[in-house]
Amino acid sequence: MTKLFKFAALTIVSAFAASVVYAEDKPAVTVNGISIPQARVDLRTKAAASQGQPDSPELQKAIRDDLVNLEILSQEAMKKGLDKQPETAQQVELAKQTVLAGAFVQDYTKTYPVSEDALKQEYETLKKRLGNKEYKVSHILVENENEAKSIAAQASKKGKFEKLAKEKSKDAGSREQGGDLGWVVPANFVKPFADALASLSKGQVSGPVQSQSGWHIIKLEDVRELKVPPYEEVKPNLTKRLQQQSVQKMIEDLRAKAKIE
Repeated sequence: MTKLFKFAALTIVSAFAASVVYAEDKPAVTVNGISIPQARVDLRTKAAASQGQPDSPELQKAIRDDLVNLEILSQEAMKKGLDKQPETAQQVELAKQTVLAGAFVQDYTKTYPVSEDALKQEYETLKKRLGNKEYKVSHILVENENEAKSIAAQASKKGKFEKLAKEKSKDAGSREQGGDLGWVVPANFVKPFADALASLSKGQVSGPVQSQSGWHIIKLEDVRELKVPPYEEVKPNLTKRLQQQSVQKMIEDLRAKAKIE
């Protein structure tokens, strides 16, 4: 190959590369001589699509208009020197760090995806933790043991539990429903509550049970077989949970290696 041909080939390649860069940086709109790249519009469009908004000419226009407004306001802020203010500079740096951290976490989860074996193992662990029964439960929550004993002595009488719950319970979430917590599994509760629940038979009311929230009087309304959702149905949530655990461990490992003074 002659030197002249080499130069010509290099020129063609360079021109092609420049055209690619230009295509990537092609402005969607220009504001006072400053271009807003189409890539930025595409990024916002992608974000909107992830929120369920279908791409359309109207959406594209709305995004361009929004970016134009941001550019205009940013230019005016720069003219006034607001970017030099210490608080503004810190906010800009924090925003940059947030974006970089998000990009790193996204790259990490792609590089180290949760394996199918780990997901299935987590699913089996979840099934074991939930058990094979669920319970329809009501409770009354009060602040001290003496009040709990007094209520427990009355609560087992027919028609009394619901009335006492509405009058006495401190649990705002269930009080108006007569203490009804719906269908639950013991694993959802702290151990003292779960243990007491597991010891009750249908229709039985417990004695006072203490937890960090106060004192409970628990009534077991009914029991039925628990239908655990199939693996494929819960897989997305399991994936998210294990990803979060993996990311948290990664952060802890990085902190352990970092020199923090």
